[in-house]
Amino acid sequence: MNKPLLAALATLVITGAGMAPAAAATATTESAAGAKAAAPTVKAVNFAGTVSLSNCSGSVVRLPSSADSDPALVMTNGHCLETGFPDPGEVIVGQSSSRTFGLLNSSATRVGTLRASKVVYSTMTDTDVTLYQLTTTYAQIKSSYGISALTLQDTHPVAGTAITVVSGYWKRTYACNIDGFVYRIKEGDWTWKDSVRYTSACQTIGGTSGSPVIDNSTGKVVAVNNTGNEDGERCTENNPCEVDANGTVTVRKGINYAEETYNIPACFTTGNKLDLTLSGCTLPKP
Repeated sequence: MNKPLLAALATLVITGAGMAPAAAATATTESAAGAKAAAPTVKAVNFAGTVSLSNCSGSVVRLPSSADSDPALVMTNGHCLETGFPDPGEVIVGQSSSRTFGLLNSSATRVGTLRASKVVYSTMTDTDVTLYQLTTTYAQIKSSYGISALTLQDTHPVAGTAITVVSGYWKRTYACNIDGFVYRIKEGDWTWKDSVRYTSACQTIGGTSGSPVIDNSTGKVVAVNNTGNEDGERCTENNPCEVDANGTVTVRKGINYAEETYNIPACFTTGNKLDLTLSGCTLPKP
């Protein structure tokens, strides 16, 4: 998870934003070939639809089946929830919220304020995600601000895909590729399944938690940025470790991670209503 934002700010002052540790970690430089491959596609991804939170980043998202008249959703991390980190095994559904979000346009200018009506879903078990329902619909956001929501991809992401992490908090983007997938990530008391590992060029920093991870070729969201290993410690907070199916632990100092989001659409029905009993829904249940 991201280090506390005040600590991240201190790091930025000392090291400069471009080299600060990612959502907790300091990444090494990607190979010249990888960086060259990713660079041209970054221009196709912008900030439209991303949001800034008080302590994190996020985005207005829609499901492939969402209607324009549906109440809009904002996605960020479970550990960005305003009431604190959900406990291991805890799933929060339908919690009241009036949290506000700064809506950004394509050039990262704040053009409006959106407000939540409730926390639709939040957990740090198996994944690290919070979904808020807004008081406005997708159509109302489009009419007022000319901004469309980002669409969640409903198929598993692919290794090697060129991606961009778009931070509404910092108004910065980070370009790299999906390096692969991790069977389990352990960080402190929490465990996440089938996580995305970035190549080292994505040097995301404190405050980028909750940023959408966008497939450059489709413009769809494939994951939500959430953590990285800062100090090379083993499985501690801000120092997640990788655990394979055999229980072998690997520590990758300076490498950062995201949680896949393709399984979210299967848990929603008409009207953007959460239904964890739906066939195919694999999100943890209360």
